[in-house]
Amino acid sequence: MNNDKKSNYRWTICALLFFATTINYLDRQVLSLTWTDWIQPEFHWTNEDYGDIAGVFSLVYAISMLFAGKFIDWMDTRKGFVWAIFIWSIGACIHALCGIATSGLLAGDWLVGFEGARENIAKVSNTALVASTSVTLFIIARVVLAIGEAGNFPAAIKTTAEYFPKKDRGLATSIFNAGATIGALLAPLSIPFIAAAWGWEMAFIIIGGLGFVWIGFWLFMYKKPHEHVKVNKAELDYINQDDFIEQQVSEKTDQVKIPFLKMFRYKQTWAFAVGKFMTDGVWWFYLFWIPAYLKSVYGLSSTESAPLIFVLYLITLLSIIGGWLPSYFISKKNMDPYAGRMRSMLIFAFFPLLAVFAQPLGTISVWLPVLIIGIAGAAHQAWSANIFSSIGDMFPKSAIASVTGIGGMAGGVGSYFINVGSGKLFDYAEETQMQVLGFVGVHAGYFIIFCICAVAYLVGWSIMKTLVPRMELIKA
Repeated sequence: MNNDKKSNYRWTICALLFFATTINYLDRQVLSLTWTDWIQPEFHWTNEDYGDIAGVFSLVYAISMLFAGKFIDWMDTRKGFVWAIFIWSIGACIHALCGIATSGLLAGDWLVGFEGARENIAKVSNTALVASTSVTLFIIARVVLAIGEAGNFPAAIKTTAEYFPKKDRGLATSIFNAGATIGALLAPLSIPFIAAAWGWEMAFIIIGGLGFVWIGFWLFMYKKPHEHVKVNKAELDYINQDDFIEQQVSEKTDQVKIPFLKMFRYKQTWAFAVGKFMTDGVWWFYLFWIPAYLKSVYGLSSTESAPLIFVLYLITLLSIIGGWLPSYFISKKNMDPYAGRMRSMLIFAFFPLLAVFAQPLGTISVWLPVLIIGIAGAAHQAWSANIFSSIGDMFPKSAIASVTGIGGMAGGVGSYFINVGSGKLFDYAEETQMQVLGFVGVHAGYFIIFCICAVAYLVGWSIMKTLVPRMELIKA
């Protein structure tokens, strides 16, 4: 290899992170794209049942994020990532067994295939018992999925900090974070059609199996930059260009070990956590509820809504601007990394306000709310890339995964409230025919939630800016 020319292996690692995030979001979306057309009729679920399942996933994900970051820091990136994706892939696949388990518990027939399980469940006259039993089983599968998936972002953010200098981390993060959009984009083009052809169970098994393939590539391709034969000295020097600046603050700052509980003393940790709490639930609401929204409000099946959902998430690819804009402020306007990110995040925080008009304009055409939610989703992903990168701006590398976990926990708690609350609100609105500004029933329920999603980012940004008005490096 020519050592005078800088190698670019860091972008190969970034591609691996991208595919891991894509698989992560594919796995969590299988349920949202199958429950209204296949699972709900089979198990007699309500919106509240689905909201409870989504809410428990969010809550367990939140709690797991708190420990996942610490686990990744302790286990280190290579092994930690393998364990995370192995566990979540197992969790994704065992969803497929929930029908058989329901048949076994209620009909006493465990040695049965997927079709046989459906026949046994259809014979059970107590539909409430079928619903409660199946919901419990899906929650168990969802818990396993959540525990594993919680490790993805702490491991990916830590890997980004290992392979990229600070000025490039926003771009690298926005690229791998775009895997969430690609996963959401591929999901409606694959999952409903797999379920229609081979049953909803096979959708979980096929999509869940992708994680095991990724593990093989990761073990073969990942090593620390200074250990990797494909990273030459020029690239290694580029990756480590921040070391001199950081050493002005603390000698060997990346080797500093901050006690876990001490991280809660820093206002930077709380600023990140508040930003995640206020906004993560918005993205998860869109991810988990948009297929149900298109069916409840517009009567579209999963396969009929597939083109709409595809276009929605295609629009969110605009989030790549989230990596470019702070780099522009930092390089061209000579702003420090935190100031550049906060300026960018403020700009992105205005776009979700369009969600207020999703329901009113939806009376004209279903495409208008789809376009609006797509723009709001793009703004979220751009926001997300920058709020993740803000950790590396101020914390030493040794603490990045742990702080990411703390913020992820806060985001998961926010997601729990919006998912459980949405399920209860939609059932209540439908039962009582609630009226809000001319919207009736479930239409009114979605209007309320869209309004909450619209203002969440500006509120979150304001609190973050109040807590941390300017960049302050952590001196452990």
